[in-house]
This record gives sequence, C-alpha cells and structure tokens, in this order.
Amino acid sequence: MSNRSIIIMVLILISATAYLLLKGDGNIDMGGEKHGAEATHAEEASKDAPAAAPTAPTATPAAEAKK
Repeated sequence: MSNRSIIIMVLILISATAYLLLKGDGNIDMGGEKHGAEATHAEEASKDAPAAAPTAPTATPAAEAKK
C-alpha cells in the first residue's frame, strides 16, 4: 500500500469516529460496576416501561437471598 492510501484510510476512520461521537447521545459511563446509591437496577427501569408480554421470573433463589 502506498502512503497516500494509508493516509486516506486514516482520515476516513477519523471522520467516521468523529461522526459517531457527535451523533451519539454522549452519555457513556466508563466507570465500571456501581454500588450503593449510584447503582441503577433493572427492576426500577422495568417499572417505568410497560410490559408487552408477561415474562417468567429469571431470578434464582440464591440471587433473591443476596437482595
């Protein structure tokens, strides 16, 4: 590959990355696992969204004991 094609590929990748970052919502949390008051739980999110179809509970007894 020539230097010109490498430069063109790099510019295309940079522009695609910039486009995706600018068009995204920008609310990316790279902090890892949260504990305590900062944590958001799936149960709270599911209360807000209406259920389309009833689903079977997926929690195991061990997971219920940890709560």
